[in-house]
Amino acid sequence: MPGPKDLDPSSSPRALLGAELRHAREKAGLSQEELGARLFVSGSFIGQLESGTRRMQPEYARLLDEVLGTEDFFQRNCAAAAKSKYPEHFAEAAEAEAQATAIRQYSPLLIPGLLQTPAYARAVFRAYRPTGTDEKIDALVAARMERACFLDDPTEPLLWVVIDEAALRRVTGGRQVMAEALRHLADVVRRNRAIVQVLTLDAGAHASMEGSIKLMDFEDAPPLLYFEGVGTGRLEDDPAAVRYQRHTYELLTASALSPQKSLALIETMAQDYAHEEQL
Repeated sequence: MPGPKDLDPSSSPRALLGAELRHAREKAGLSQEELGARLFVSGSFIGQLESGTRRMQPEYARLLDEVLGTEDFFQRNCAAAAKSKYPEHFAEAAEAEAQATAIRQYSPLLIPGLLQTPAYARAVFRAYRPTGTDEKIDALVAARMERACFLDDPTEPLLWVVIDEAALRRVTGGRQVMAEALRHLADVVRRNRAIVQVLTLDAGAHASMEGSIKLMDFEDAPPLLYFEGVGTGRLEDDPAAVRYQRHTYELLTASALSPQKSLALIETMAQDYAHEEQL
């Protein structure tokens, strides 16, 4: 397994914990696999904690203090590292996403967060939280837009998305919002910042009818799989699960329209939404 990259401990509490965990583990003369065995987790899980790909949870902080003899260092600092602007169930995935070199996602119900416009995101969050304050909704929208800032980077990461046609047909926020959302999606594709394929309704039954898929690859850590449901989510690094979902994703790309035909459909739908709004 590749060794963890050097971190700047001053960059974030999570980076500090990762750097200190690596130092404490090496001082104890343990490999990532050996330390993982004592915590009943994989060596790759330890590597992800050290690289900052995964956040440290309180139960693991306690065990690390016990195994490594660090008194209560990790427990005391775990809370600071856990603070996030994202909903609790998604925070760890968002942090991992920011470090990914490649993101592959199938979205059956809505335009993926990384490709949303502020107006579309606001409509989604308002549907999730009909009684939420405007300030809370504003904060959620701002955090989602911040996640997408890497789309301005001309090189990384690779973002490859398969969107179900049903997500593009669902009028979220009104037809003007949808027209803007699809124009933005088309613009991202035309700027070569993402590969987007549409899985059309007439494709029929497909390999991922039971839910979404999100796969993330990293330069110095094993790939991760993110499972998401209503108000819940978890990261999975089991190699067998990752392989299975990667195969499923490949089947989806084979069933979807080509990127060129997908772009044409997205632009046509954007025009249709704009025209309907004017009627």
